[in-house]
Amino acid sequence: MKVVVMYIGKTSEAYLRTGEAVYQKRLTYYLPITFEIVPDVRKAGKLAARQLLEKEAEAVLARLAPDDRLILLDEGGDQLTSEGFAAYMERELQRPARRLVFLVGGAYGFAPLLYERADAKLSLSKMTFSHQMIRLFFTEQLYRAMTILRNEKYHNP
Repeated sequence: MKVVVMYIGKTSEAYLRTGEAVYQKRLTYYLPITFEIVPDVRKAGKLAARQLLEKEAEAVLARLAPDDRLILLDEGGDQLTSEGFAAYMERELQRPARRLVFLVGGAYGFAPLLYERADAKLSLSKMTFSHQMIRLFFTEQLYRAMTILRNEKYHNP
């Protein structure tokens, strides 16, 4: 199964992009993975939050195939330990879906349409982080999960 991590909009901070790139490169040794950026909605500042979320949802849905498994990174999702996430990944990678798609939303989260389409939701913390920071945190946790599954030294239980 191919893993896709999809982001809405670009990461503006160079230090976050640098961190993401480190873990993105490391992950290519473990699984077929791509990172996709869904472009920011044009003239987003002139739209109400609801309208912006709907436009973002349309752009995301246009990139999904019917048999893709969509996981939203959402504050209301299930919270797992790093070991629990590794076990979750192991189960997910055994599913018959063509692609496992993790979606990091924009500043306002997700439109109801994406919640309806989602197969699951995961939360990285009860705390609130910027959507740009979550990209780095999640990429690192994916890498950590892969090292846990291979019993490598990176993770210290």
